[in-house]
Amino acid sequence: MAAPTIRSLRSPLGRVRGLGAAKGGTHHWWLQRVTSVALLPLTIWLVFSLARMPDATWQQATAWIGRPFNAVLLLAFLAAAFHHMAYGLQEVVEDYVRGELAKVGALLALKGACFLLWLSATLAVLRIAI
Repeated sequence: MAAPTIRSLRSPLGRVRGLGAAKGGTHHWWLQRVTSVALLPLTIWLVFSLARMPDATWQQATAWIGRPFNAVLLLAFLAAAFHHMAYGLQEVVEDYVRGELAKVGALLALKGACFLLWLSATLAVLRIAI
């Protein structure tokens, strides 16, 4: 029986870490969880705030958005929601789209659409608030 050869002093966990197929799965997993945690209180705030003004006029709604506290929380909600959506849909594309070219094209379209939607929503809030 031959003696085992030691090729590395790193542990098995150390050799495996960071060597997955995407080389970034842990990062995406953590970002998905962070945006989920951020969205929980922001969504509760938004739902209760909007539920308190069911018969609000356009002027009352824009005045509500124009308040600094509401504008900041609304911008935080938009950022967290669009990041969360982009990472979630990226996972779907990576898992179910076949072919590297189709996958890259779908991811570029997805990220571009999420960015443009976030940008337009953010500019709308800022235009009302400023």
